[in-house]
Amino acid sequence: MLAIPVAITLMLALSLARTHVVISLIVAALAGGLLGGLDLPQTLAAFNKGITGGASVALSYALLGAFAVAIAKSGLPHALADAAVRQLQNSNRQQKLKWLMIGLLAVVSVMSQNLVPIHIAFIPLLVPPLLYVMARLQLDRRLVACVITFGLTTPYMLFPVGFGEIFLKQILLGNIEKAGMHVANVNVMHAMAIPAAGMLAGLLLAVFVSYRQPRHYSLGKIEHTERTHAKVGRKSLLTSLFAIAAAFGVQLYSDSMMLGALAGFLLFIASGVVKWGDADSVFSDGMKMMAMIGFIMITAQGFAEVLQATGKIGELVQVSAELFGHSRGAAAFAMLFVGLLVTMGIGSSFSTVPILTAIYVPLCLQLGFSPLATVALIGTAGALGDAGSPASDSTLGPTSGLNVDGQHDHMRDTVIPTFLHYNLPLLAAGWVAAMVL
Repeated sequence: MLAIPVAITLMLALSLARTHVVISLIVAALAGGLLGGLDLPQTLAAFNKGITGGASVALSYALLGAFAVAIAKSGLPHALADAAVRQLQNSNRQQKLKWLMIGLLAVVSVMSQNLVPIHIAFIPLLVPPLLYVMARLQLDRRLVACVITFGLTTPYMLFPVGFGEIFLKQILLGNIEKAGMHVANVNVMHAMAIPAAGMLAGLLLAVFVSYRQPRHYSLGKIEHTERTHAKVGRKSLLTSLFAIAAAFGVQLYSDSMMLGALAGFLLFIASGVVKWGDADSVFSDGMKMMAMIGFIMITAQGFAEVLQATGKIGELVQVSAELFGHSRGAAAFAMLFVGLLVTMGIGSSFSTVPILTAIYVPLCLQLGFSPLATVALIGTAGALGDAGSPASDSTLGPTSGLNVDGQHDHMRDTVIPTFLHYNLPLLAAGWVAAMVL
């Protein structure tokens, strides 16, 4: 049973000690497998099985990086930056511009989960061009990370459309029904409203309290990452807009981020905005930009597979809940806390819920939780840890956009802020929902 918390704690401790997340995941996977009763060959076999599942995700992110560099090559980022810089000349408009940027990022992040379900694909396209303006405004990037992560996680927890339709209806309600509890008539938005309110409280705390003070960034480092200083021609601008629209359209049609990014990149080459002779270097630069997120996602899949192969997750859940006997409040807290641990290790709410449901539903029936409370409890337990996990795309995505100039640390500027502002309020809100529904 101790294999799971020890492996996750080791992974977090190594990451916080400035060990690269990939190395932290590998070492923690080996420790978790051996402590969980697997021998070294079995641990390596499980790890290798897991990393094969993450290869397609990593390739998608590499192509997305190439697409983002092609957009930078076209000059469109300069057009966006210049339009915003003109607003900076008027000191009376700077505060309005700051709130406009925060609002824009929040709205786009929310829309990426439902109205235009492109998930994190918008981040390397939208965020890097705005870094110069953010630095001029002295906008704390930790705040931006919290805003984007809120938009990536809260919508699928609350709204049953887009990714929320998959998480709430197909995964959450579907697995609870399979486990033996009738929830066909449960209003899932009603069940998840209190946990979502906890996420909103964390966002408001980040915006108005934690990160409202100015933070200084080097403008020279940002300018050094710019890839072109040419004026934006009409052809380049139109091609960029058309390529972005085409990439999103292909992704929505094919449900493949990889094909969408590839289509956009090829349009830049076909139009001549990216010259054929430069295509190789542009593609390589894009892969370098997204290499970290790709390798972390691959390694996280191996880590998750090792944890599941030990068979200790179910044991951890059951023992934790049974320790509190018939106390509903203590058992609810234990189930939520275990959900936090498991999701932080696996890095995916969508993968955590099926693991937890088969064990949580019988416990909820035994302890007398209503179907509404059970949905809220399991939904929150699954969502806990998505924000604040070093291996989650909800934290890796913001870092990929905010760290293109090397001034945004993944652990200290994305993981820790999102963990504190979202997991703690969500833990409390989920417990309240389980008690009152």
